[in-house]
Amino acid sequence: MDNTAKLEAIREWIDPEERVTVDFDDEKDLEAVVTGCTIGHVDLSIQTHFPHLKQTVCIPLGDVVIAEDPSHYTRDPEKPLRYGRLKLVIHQKRLQWV
Repeated sequence: MDNTAKLEAIREWIDPEERVTVDFDDEKDLEAVVTGCTIGHVDLSIQTHFPHLKQTVCIPLGDVVIAEDPSHYTRDPEKPLRYGRLKLVIHQKRLQWV
């Protein structure tokens, strides 16, 4: 899948009310919000173990594989219910933060 196709797949998930699943090489099943996406990178706000504290990361689209997470569904009550949500598999370790 090229970056243009990835951009189109990710663009519809840029919504603060929708969550996506993120898998890194060293951590799986993280919950995140897509805050932005360009032809070169995707911006994520990843939920942490601390309430109200999120990790913001910028990942190159070349390191991202698009998949579907069938174990979750969409959250926005104003939109039609969709079973399955976007899953981003990132081929690198999660960036460490303090």
